Amino acid sequence: MPSNNDTLICVPIKEQTITALIAAAKRAAACTDIVELRLDALELGEIEKAATELSNFIHSFKRPLILTFRPAEQGGYRDLTRDDRRRFWHNYFTSHAAFFDVEFDLIAELINLDADAQPDWSRIICSFHDFQNVPEKLDELYEQMAFTPARFLKLAFKANDITDCIPIFRLLRRANADEREMIAIAMGSAGVITRVLGPSRGSFLTYGASAPEHGTAPGQLLATDLESLYRIDQIDSETLITGLVGSPVSHSVSPHIHNAAFKADELNAVYLPFQVDDLTGFVKRMVNPRSREMDWNLKGLSITAPHKKAIIKLLDWIDGSAQKIGAVNTVVLQGDELLGYNTDAQGLIEPLRRKFGSLSGANAVVLGAGGAACAAIYALQTEGAGVNLYARDLEKAQVLSQRFNLSFDSLANASLSGKDIVINATPLGSFGPQVTETPAVAQQLRGVRLVYDLVYNPIETVLLKQARSVGCETLGGLEMLAAQALLQFKLWMNTETSYELMYTAGLHALNERFVSS
Repeated sequence: MPSNNDTLICVPIKEQTITALIAAAKRAAACTDIVELRLDALELGEIEKAATELSNFIHSFKRPLILTFRPAEQGGYRDLTRDDRRRFWHNYFTSHAAFFDVEFDLIAELINLDADAQPDWSRIICSFHDFQNVPEKLDELYEQMAFTPARFLKLAFKANDITDCIPIFRLLRRANADEREMIAIAMGSAGVITRVLGPSRGSFLTYGASAPEHGTAPGQLLATDLESLYRIDQIDSETLITGLVGSPVSHSVSPHIHNAAFKADELNAVYLPFQVDDLTGFVKRMVNPRSREMDWNLKGLSITAPHKKAIIKLLDWIDGSAQKIGAVNTVVLQGDELLGYNTDAQGLIEPLRRKFGSLSGANAVVLGAGGAACAAIYALQTEGAGVNLYARDLEKAQVLSQRFNLSFDSLANASLSGKDIVINATPLGSFGPQVTETPAVAQQLRGVRLVYDLVYNPIETVLLKQARSVGCETLGGLEMLAAQALLQFKLWMNTETSYELMYTAGLHALNERFVSS
């Protein structure tokens, strides 16, 4: 369904034939506010061949249309000369489309046309795209565009770092002050937050794809996700901002888990993916209340790889378990301070408690020597379990052995039979190139009571299949993910939510999208 307040979602349509374009636009009309026709994506000669059909469709379409005819060098789908573009717009400025997206370099020519040949400037979007970087002299570019009679200004550029989003929000503030209508977007995975938060900061619209394969710019989200996952029509300046900090983050189901809880509990909050490579710059310029350049109601952050250790030195305080584990996965903003916690350990243990009750005296094995293994060892020992460690990286294993006073050996020598608990804290079996791998096979697992795979995508890993084939009980990584998310939610919101709701939201996301993506 289209959004129900001033937030506008535009679905761009790119097809090679007029027939396919019209069919796709009609489908999109059911779930969006505005449809953009990327006429530059049509096959050569298609516009001329089906000009009447296209004109009739534009005239009869029930939703506002944006017409775009963009040259390849500015992000379009075909090589176009200036004469090609002039002729196109000469023919289509008189059409019944609501808006025309015209590149800034052509606007000057339109301004100089005779009065009777001028377009209806109230329907013109003056656009500028840079698919490589933030444009140099951005303020000067904005001023030049603002000097034109175009009703709308559109600036879209590639964000190579998440801090490149800051100029987008700054431009929106300036356009609001200048009483100019603007569309401002940072493209790429680092710019996703501008697509979700932009309308609440004054952007006239945001773009959302009808399907993953139909996106027309890097980082473009699905229109259905903008509406249903992020509830974009309910975001305002008071919305509590939370999100996942890591690299990469696009694969994570955490936005589905947390946003489902916010929606169910009727909280004015949203959970976003923060693609962060320069952690120090991000914290300084966008997070820390004492130095940030962002005007937003940031409440808390989840921290994932590769930043769980690096974040520690940027915080004002960390809790005892995070200190002992040597990693922070949760940040809470309290006043002007950044507080660090680790919910991984307790999140890992909660599903085991439901299975075992007390873990005191249990014989456990941890496979792996990274951050997840560290949290697992700490959690198990805190509960009174004995732990053995097997890993591929013996140097890392030795560090953990000395730190937690336990024995270790190579993963190839893992002796598992008769153990109460075996935990896979390696990425073996996770979606991607390692999906067919396993840290242990059925023969090794025979006689193990429970196998716990911290990998959550796919839901059914090779390890879990092998474990079930020899009668082991099993736990999957989604149980831990939901349990630690529950703890994060309480730290940020100071209230409880439903574990079952969070788990179900994650399971639904994995079944619907991530397992097959």
